[in-house]
Amino acid sequence: MFIQTQLMLSRAGHSSLFMMINVLFVIQVQLIPKLKPVILSSPLYLLKLRLRLNTNTYDYIVVGAGSAGCVLANRLSTDRSNRVLLLEAGGKDVNPWIHIPVGYFKTMHHPATDWCYVTEPDPGIANRQLQWPRGKVLGGSSSLNGLLYVRGQKQDYDRWAELGNSGWSYEEILPYFKKSEDQEHGESEYHGVGGPLKVSDLRLRRKIAEQFIEAAVEIGIPRNPDYNGAEQEGVAYFQQTAYKGLRWSTARGFLKPVLTRDNLQLATRAQVIKLKFAGKKAVGIEYIQNGERKTVNCAKEVILAAGAIGSPQILQCSGVGDGDLLQSLEIPIVHHLAGVGESLQDHLQVRLVHKTNQPTLNDEVNNPFRKMWIGMQYMLNRSGPMTLAASQVCIFTRSNPDVTRPDIQFHMQPLSADKPGDGPHKFSAFTSSVCQLRPQSQGYIKIKSPDATVYPEIQPNYLSAEIDRVTAVNGVKVARKIASAPALKDYVIDEFVPGEQYQSDEELLEAVRLYSQTIYHPTSTCKMGNDKDAVVDARLKVYGIEGLRVVDASIMPQIVSGNTNAPTIMIAEKGSDMILEDNA
Repeated sequence: MFIQTQLMLSRAGHSSLFMMINVLFVIQVQLIPKLKPVILSSPLYLLKLRLRLNTNTYDYIVVGAGSAGCVLANRLSTDRSNRVLLLEAGGKDVNPWIHIPVGYFKTMHHPATDWCYVTEPDPGIANRQLQWPRGKVLGGSSSLNGLLYVRGQKQDYDRWAELGNSGWSYEEILPYFKKSEDQEHGESEYHGVGGPLKVSDLRLRRKIAEQFIEAAVEIGIPRNPDYNGAEQEGVAYFQQTAYKGLRWSTARGFLKPVLTRDNLQLATRAQVIKLKFAGKKAVGIEYIQNGERKTVNCAKEVILAAGAIGSPQILQCSGVGDGDLLQSLEIPIVHHLAGVGESLQDHLQVRLVHKTNQPTLNDEVNNPFRKMWIGMQYMLNRSGPMTLAASQVCIFTRSNPDVTRPDIQFHMQPLSADKPGDGPHKFSAFTSSVCQLRPQSQGYIKIKSPDATVYPEIQPNYLSAEIDRVTAVNGVKVARKIASAPALKDYVIDEFVPGEQYQSDEELLEAVRLYSQTIYHPTSTCKMGNDKDAVVDARLKVYGIEGLRVVDASIMPQIVSGNTNAPTIMIAEKGSDMILEDNA
């Protein structure tokens, strides 16, 4: 019947050809689903697809080609009947430093690859303002982050489900972590192989890191070879999103292999400035590309994947957010949704730097001949310090014995600097940063102007909750306990930052306020849930708006207990399935 119908069409008049193609397409897809693989490879289908490509309407528009957006573009375009547009405000990932693991030292704080956000003065950290790097390039923050692969604790996701988010328990989201993963150690109950995301062990070891691990064991922290497995608690070397010495961003893993698909279109240097609505239905977007204002329409759904800063900003500029804020900026209210931009959470770290009498990477990088050797190692076999992720050793432990599960995390580096992106100190030293895994302090993102190119107000409100202040002080005490353990104490000369002059709890809290930094994990500004501050439901649909979802780190009901890149990729994997299911 299929062949006969094609023959009939070939004899039909030119004026009726397009109508008959559409009729055939509906019959084939809706009434004969078993023939779909044949249909999608047929000349008639490809002709229809080419005709559709000449229109200004897409089935799905994905805003942001970052950690989530690249995953969404891949999964939504797998079905060739879906026409997908992916927009990225930044450019292509052509900078070679993006692909070298240690290159984040070069790409962070660089306007060609980083949005270069800065927070408002924050009373909780002595009115300091912090730089908040966010990727503005294909791959988003996965192209300039520290490459650390951390999923969080199973209790995090079970808590999401307990808060009313059906389908988000650990048992239900684990398959999506596995689906993405291509784990170096092979398939297991907790890990997958064959996915687009390479996950591997570090290719660098240094003696001071081994001593740090031994010191942690000496104070009672167990070794844990797989903190992404059955239990998170313990000390180990980090797993990283890298392969054979190269960064494995979502642009490399998910997007580039599928850019040849006829039904997927990528637009770079295309900053979305506003959503288009018909009543309370999202029907398209407006964006600026090369100085030109453009409009594109959407037949099914617009999906915001612009991150914890970008997604709420776009919503607010489009008239979806707190009514008082929108009115104060003379933005027409499409839908009052008070939680947009609220509930902001981030991991605040306290960076302790200890001088040592043992050489560290500081010495290697500061020596011109050894620095040359570092470059040669990388050029010859993709090894050496240039394969270094943001940290070598991780610890997940408890700030005090009364805590039921790990509530602090360490990032240990065999080097030191005033902050990431700065050059190393001129002396031998290592860094042990400690952060609270589940802070209760919450901040906000608020636009300052209807113009989406004007950066919003970012106020983290760090340390505004008492438990956060207590945990931060206790975290510093654990860090000092490790540094004074037998495996390390003979190698430590002194504590350079914050310094031994800080001793009492009050003094330590002062040190925390003065020396803390972000770990670049903003979340929860479009949080999922059913309370007054929720922005999306458990299907990631924006409340009160049809045809609009948010799929990125901003939907986390509560921040996860660890680094946020792997969970964001999981969110996009699960979000893709939900979008396809709801539009089947």
